[in-house]
Amino acid sequence: MAEDLSIVTKDIPVDEDIDYSELFGVGNINMSELESRYGVDIKALSDCIRISGTAEGVDLAANTVLAFISLIREGHSIDETTANYVSDNISSPDGISGAFDLTVCHTYRGKPVRTKTLGQKKYIEAVSDNEIVFAMGPAGTGKTYLAMAMAVAAFKKGDVERIVLVRPAVEAGERLGFLPGDLKEKVDPYLRPLYDALYDIMGMDSVNRALERGTIEVAPLAYMRGRTLDSSYIILDEAQNTTPEQMKMFLTRLGFGSKAIVTGDTTQIDLPFKEKSGLVVVEKILEGVRGIRFVKLTKTDVVRNPIVQRIIDAYEKYSETDR
Repeated sequence: MAEDLSIVTKDIPVDEDIDYSELFGVGNINMSELESRYGVDIKALSDCIRISGTAEGVDLAANTVLAFISLIREGHSIDETTANYVSDNISSPDGISGAFDLTVCHTYRGKPVRTKTLGQKKYIEAVSDNEIVFAMGPAGTGKTYLAMAMAVAAFKKGDVERIVLVRPAVEAGERLGFLPGDLKEKVDPYLRPLYDALYDIMGMDSVNRALERGTIEVAPLAYMRGRTLDSSYIILDEAQNTTPEQMKMFLTRLGFGSKAIVTGDTTQIDLPFKEKSGLVVVEKILEGVRGIRFVKLTKTDVVRNPIVQRIIDAYEKYSETDR
């Protein structure tokens, strides 16, 4: 039988400074994913990692493995999310270079909160350079969590005196009046994602003490009317569910020494039928205004279970064919 000349082999020498259990992943998951993605065969030999397959597949797989090794050298973990992002962007070096460099803060357990995509890095940089940043993108892109991390970092450094976290109490068509309990019990479920992020970054005891002192405030958007917030880090979450009037009201609460981040996903608007979203309208009004920046995160910035990215892909394809 004639030799199949379309099959090529590339060897990546073993680096004794690299933790190969980190590189290969639990149960060899990282290499298995590369084999499936690029149609190659990857073997761990005593002196090298041998990759065999078509020339294109081998080049892509080898470049991905080398990118993994580079990240491990820099102290990063190759979890499923990181491996997926690197693989998705290996043909575009700009999509990887520096994406993991920024550490926003450390959680109360000492775990660094780092950017995990180039889009997230640009988001952090935009917040550093502007007074108001609008972060728009699908679920799982880290919009709210990174905003919370930046707020906590600024608070700990003394750049602001308090953190104010705001959400509109509009979800999936429910009306507050039909929910059981007093007002606090009615609105707390809407604010729970904000509490969850705070607890993860600061720890429950620290958060509860700050809430008691008033240095952290979590409130529904309606409570912002008539206030001016000085020396505050203000986050408006789920902003797609604001009306244009509510958005204007929120933005004009910003006082001296304050910074605001507005997050939302314009594909998940729960406002009543025909009600305009303040997040959709505001970009048309404020684009180009000095001190304000709009950041668009995409499905490539999703840092949850990779299946979330596949779900977003499926919905986008369905929307295109259903028009």
